Amino acid sequence: MRYYLGLATTFHDPALALIGPDGEILFAEATERFLQYKRAPNCEPDSAPRMASLLAHYLPAGAELVVATSWGPDFSGFLAQSAAAGAFGLEALAAHPPGLNRSLVPERAERTFIAELGVAQARAGYGTLLGLDRAHGGASRIAGLRRFPHHLTHAAFGLWGSPFRDATCLVVDGMGETGASAIYRMAEGRIAEVKRHRGRESLGFFFGLVTDLAGFDQTKGEEWKIMGLAPYGRPDPALMALLRRLYRIEGDRLRFADAATVQAVVAEILARRPADALDLGWADLARCGQDAFAEMMDALVAQAEALAPGENLVVTGGCALNSSYNGRLLGRSGFRALHVPSAPADDGNAVGAAWLAFAEDRPDWRGPATGTAVTPYLGSTVSTEPLERMVGAEPRLRRLGHDGVTQAAAEILAAGGLVGWVQGRAEFGPRALGNRSILADPRPADAKAVLNAKVKYREAFRPFAPSILAQAGPGWFEDYQDSPYMERTLVWREAVRGRVPAVVHEDGTGRLQSVTRERNPAYAALIEAFAARTGVPILLNTSFNVMGKPILHTAEDAILMFYTTGLDAIVVEDWLLVKDPAALLRD
Repeated sequence: MRYYLGLATTFHDPALALIGPDGEILFAEATERFLQYKRAPNCEPDSAPRMASLLAHYLPAGAELVVATSWGPDFSGFLAQSAAAGAFGLEALAAHPPGLNRSLVPERAERTFIAELGVAQARAGYGTLLGLDRAHGGASRIAGLRRFPHHLTHAAFGLWGSPFRDATCLVVDGMGETGASAIYRMAEGRIAEVKRHRGRESLGFFFGLVTDLAGFDQTKGEEWKIMGLAPYGRPDPALMALLRRLYRIEGDRLRFADAATVQAVVAEILARRPADALDLGWADLARCGQDAFAEMMDALVAQAEALAPGENLVVTGGCALNSSYNGRLLGRSGFRALHVPSAPADDGNAVGAAWLAFAEDRPDWRGPATGTAVTPYLGSTVSTEPLERMVGAEPRLRRLGHDGVTQAAAEILAAGGLVGWVQGRAEFGPRALGNRSILADPRPADAKAVLNAKVKYREAFRPFAPSILAQAGPGWFEDYQDSPYMERTLVWREAVRGRVPAVVHEDGTGRLQSVTRERNPAYAALIEAFAARTGVPILLNTSFNVMGKPILHTAEDAILMFYTTGLDAIVVEDWLLVKDPAALLRD
């Protein structure tokens, strides 16, 4: 019996995924959750202690395990040769000039990223081997290490995890083996490469540069702040003209400027940067950067449509996290349906690599073929044992059953309380989708400020997302689209914005999550209970964490946040812990 372990082995956002003998995803999770270390930079996805427990749980003794990684053999060979020549040693890197190059990244930083990527490839699978021995004492074995091209692993997760059998896939990120974008086509479940970009030009690195210039830090993954801040900015023709000097669109091709032009443009932008940008961000540049991003994405989407025409589009890679653009894409192209996976960035490549290895052994396999998008609820469960130990010493803690905690939480939310909500398996990807969420009533105009002041402690310009019952979506959003992974922003209908001001962004949009009973019965039941009390089928949903930390991983994490923040209650499975004892339902 053979199982498949996929490892996302970039120097940021490492992850792992385990696929069973039938191709089913048994487990998928970003490493940051287990380590509680945001983005887990330069951490191995398969540390031995983690793998020992996972393999003991999911892998039968005596089974074979194929390990697959998310970077191809050609890239690994290049790294090995370069390292042997000393090109990526610390001394060589330290001596290299740090100036910006035409890839829009400082030259030394880019080379250091590549060196770190090489380290990640070299150690892939070692933790798994140690963990396998601990789990099964040599009864199981590793049946090989396989390496797959980076953009192909993006496409495999995006296409095979979509509801489509035929689709075009556009991959856009910071870098792959040869470039920063690629186009694939899937016909009846079979994936084929259409075009691979070659060169250092990178839309992902462009957006990272804008992030840095606007006062944030791309190395911390703060690109999302540009999306949140952009609606507060004003169009600035002079800034836009400067950004457009960095790139040009020739037909459906995207070209970037030479290194001298890049350095000159950056110097001019920095000379214009407001003095408070490092504290508050630069809204006008964020607005122009988002507009420039959309121009370039339009060109790439048009190229994908021209080379691989069809009705269905999958967009993946790190740039697919730009929900502001995703919500407008169908209106700006000829495609009629869009799928963005729950984990479009490098963490999702763990599933892509595992599926590619599985398909390599089964040439007739064409993906899950379920007709629905893959569930995002693929991660760890939370043990309630810590709550069971607490119950004798904490009178505000009760076990009420799932219906009981649902009704109690709906009551607390309708009264304006803040609830931490933990159910089932963790979400795979960066969004909290109702299993690891902090929830609030979206109706009070000050709910966003209260949540920031009491729990999240983050910038005021960053919006909070609405989770809406899918059947109610058309009544609340213009040109409604199903958005199961909170992957796109849509425009609220003018008439309803005043009813839920806490989740209406500055530009009248919301990054929504469409919730159904089929996808998440517990969360749908909670929203239904809230709607029964308020007439509003929507909850404010944000990730169960504080700023700078990953989404929680254990019940202890939830308990700690309950006692150290302004949360009014937490629900962990069918347990309820409240600050106000009057909120408890009595048996």
